[in-house]
Amino acid sequence: MVEYFRDLKVAGLFLLAAGLYGQEQPVPYSHKTHLALGLECNSCHRNTDPGEFMGFPSESFCMGCHQTVKADSPHIQKLAAAAREKKPLPWVRVYGIPTYVYFSHRVHTQAGATCETCHGAVRERDVITKEVVHNMRSCMACHAATKARAGCTTCHEER
Repeated sequence: MVEYFRDLKVAGLFLLAAGLYGQEQPVPYSHKTHLALGLECNSCHRNTDPGEFMGFPSESFCMGCHQTVKADSPHIQKLAAAAREKKPLPWVRVYGIPTYVYFSHRVHTQAGATCETCHGAVRERDVITKEVVHNMRSCMACHAATKARAGCTTCHEER
């Protein structure tokens, strides 16, 4: 029985570490480095119609700079191969919301929410981890603080 609890603790520590250190991405990417160079969130994360999702940049977009910047890096070579083959890298989403919740990035950014509001200090991160809780309590608290609509159908009606 003692071994069972020891194993359970070890498994819990691995899960905690995965959450703290982020998901492994197909190539390392530092938001801190790229934003310090003058890129903005919407330079790479486009908000196409109808505005619900922020997309990932195309590999060819990244190669606009990386044809010459760090071109000899194995990670950039992997990116270049994906761009040549027009095959998107399998980026792992760090944040997600349940399918029964309607959420529009466009509505929130137009209302004044910043990326940091929901995703933490992204500009300071080399690796993105889930550091902001997204649940009904946190959303309702934010809606109350910003005096946004908070009725059930604001987020739970069919669209």
